Amino acid sequence: MNYGEIKKTDIANGIGVRVTLFVSGCTRHCKNCFNAETWDFNYGKPFTKETEDEVLAALAPGFINGLTLLGGEPMEPQNQRALVPFLHRVRKLYPEKDIWCYSGSTLETDMLKDGGRNRCEVTDEFLSLLDVLVEPAHHRYEQDLRNRGSHPLERETVKSKRKRRSTAVFRTVAGGIFYFSTRALTQEFKIS
Repeated sequence: MNYGEIKKTDIANGIGVRVTLFVSGCTRHCKNCFNAETWDFNYGKPFTKETEDEVLAALAPGFINGLTLLGGEPMEPQNQRALVPFLHRVRKLYPEKDIWCYSGSTLETDMLKDGGRNRCEVTDEFLSLLDVLVEPAHHRYEQDLRNRGSHPLERETVKSKRKRRSTAVFRTVAGGIFYFSTRALTQEFKIS
């Protein structure tokens, strides 16, 4: 896997101060993509053990809330395969930090459905390592969701097939979706 950029103190891609990793490679080619140069799987630099160590070191300070994955498309099967071992390292070293993933794919049709464009042998494991999955509508509604309260939200809990744990689903009326895992029952994300 290649990556296009690492931002070590990012406040634009998730809640709080974050480390963001922009992976390379996307087959969706969405109109008005803000990062079209990362569509090419060979764009940027190789994601090596040294790169992993650099990202892990950037996550160490207490003021860093967590890691955000963007792209390109983190949910491309080849990117999932490369990221799963790394995400296990993040979880082991920093269990208190959250992991967000921005995707142009949808959970139900692209990731969970057999034959979905982003479904592969590690998809369930990949999803189980995330705290937040932000689906396609994030481009328009991210700011509203970050400011919280701009759109009424409904909350539901779903069980995905092949996964043991539940995922709380927060939907805005406008269609932006955040998926929050219940990995830590003592840690809740409240939208007011």
